[in-house]
Amino acid sequence: MKLTVWTYEGPPHVGAMRVATGMKGLHYVLHAPQGDTYADLLFTMIERRNHRPPVSYTTFQARDLGADTANLFKTALHDAHERFKPQAMIVGSSCTAELIQDDPEGMAATMDLGIPIIPLELPSYQRKENFGTDETFFQIVKRLAGPMDRTAHVSANLIGPTGLGFRHRDDIVEVTALLEEMGISVNVVAPMGATPQDITQMGQAHFNVLMYPEHAEAAARWMERNLGQPYTKTVPIGVGATRDFIKEVAQIAGVEPKADDSRLRMPWYSKSVDSTYLTGKRVFLFGDATHVKCMARMARDEMGFEVVGLGCYNREFARDIRALAKDYGVEALITDDYLEVEKTIEDLAPEMILGTQMERHIGKRLGIPCAVISAPVHVQDFPARYSPVMGWEGANVIFDTLVHPLVMGLEEHLLHMFREDFEFHDEAGASHHGGAAKLRDMDAPAPEPQTAQPVAAQAPAEGDIVWLTDAEKELKKIPFFVRGKAKRNTEKFALEKGVHEISVETLYEAKAHYAR
Repeated sequence: MKLTVWTYEGPPHVGAMRVATGMKGLHYVLHAPQGDTYADLLFTMIERRNHRPPVSYTTFQARDLGADTANLFKTALHDAHERFKPQAMIVGSSCTAELIQDDPEGMAATMDLGIPIIPLELPSYQRKENFGTDETFFQIVKRLAGPMDRTAHVSANLIGPTGLGFRHRDDIVEVTALLEEMGISVNVVAPMGATPQDITQMGQAHFNVLMYPEHAEAAARWMERNLGQPYTKTVPIGVGATRDFIKEVAQIAGVEPKADDSRLRMPWYSKSVDSTYLTGKRVFLFGDATHVKCMARMARDEMGFEVVGLGCYNREFARDIRALAKDYGVEALITDDYLEVEKTIEDLAPEMILGTQMERHIGKRLGIPCAVISAPVHVQDFPARYSPVMGWEGANVIFDTLVHPLVMGLEEHLLHMFREDFEFHDEAGASHHGGAAKLRDMDAPAPEPQTAQPVAAQAPAEGDIVWLTDAEKELKKIPFFVRGKAKRNTEKFALEKGVHEISVETLYEAKAHYAR
């Protein structure tokens, strides 16, 4: 059971729920057993929403399986319609309910409630959450949108933002501002904030801005074929990508590209002497494909980092990520197993991780700073403040996001380096307390050094490694963000030489060996 451990994506009905939660006037009736209702808590707890998702559950129990569970679904559908009076409804099954094969899609088609009822076929055991968002939005657009006369002046739909999306709320504001600078108005934003009635008006726009391919590419392709609306291919995350996005939009819309980047603060810092500390830092990226692709470009081309590895968990974009990895000269990691991600990070020993909340925990365990760049994320990544990742202000936010962990890491390393200093030793207390600090008497005799003996008195078993006390002390002087790699290399060197007790000499011999 994947739910017993960490998981990057939930089942596809959670993706459908993200679309429904983002929209207004739409209700989702989910055929599900008691216990599958946990998902709506994600929105109130993690996204800190002030209302629950528009979802009704049949919540059948074990004792219902011997009776008519299909009738439970019909009753739930009817009651939800009467209670919430939605403009449209979507219906489907959870992963557990799918096993009893009640066919809620077929049952909904037999009920005439006077509103559009859109059935969802989401194969829970073959596909996952991001597929669920993409397929659900596609089915809604396919059912409700149609050809229409274009607006009098150039307009665009913004498509892709959903509930539980990484900074989606603020990205909408930033992209809207980029379009308005070029005289382009926003026709409909969907799914987030849209009603089913708004979806029927999407055909009025001249083109679509595909903000998040994971959630709306199927709908974008359908509208291009059936409504004659081209869609953007560039996601404006990062300085270079935002400029490319503006050029692409201008070409599609037939307007002059305009870019007021006066708020942009990142480029000048990248040229400053202070930024040299960041140059060449080795980073590993993992998350959803869209954010990984954009952040890899920003990390290498705009921050001067070295990308030593990258990957994504959504297999629908595996081909794109493998092609990107080839361009960067690294091997792509396509997996939804966080243990495989952790092993890769451990082997690569980067100085920084750009990932999800999973990688943040992995980074804590390995002592490597991590900046969160992609869903899944925790409550702290849904800030109350304005914090986009798209556009000019998004570039500023990402700049802070990438710099702060490294700068704090440097500070931690410096504090660690000077921990034996007469003023900054561990017993001195906080340095800002001034006179309260206990200065160490540097003329006092040094404490007797501990005998360099193995921790274990008995002979180590074959394959075991014992660090002598003086070697452990010396190891701690190595910066924390490369200490793990130094430790592993030393142990590997010792085993190859048949040495089971690592002394200071062994440590430096290993260092010289790997420096060749």
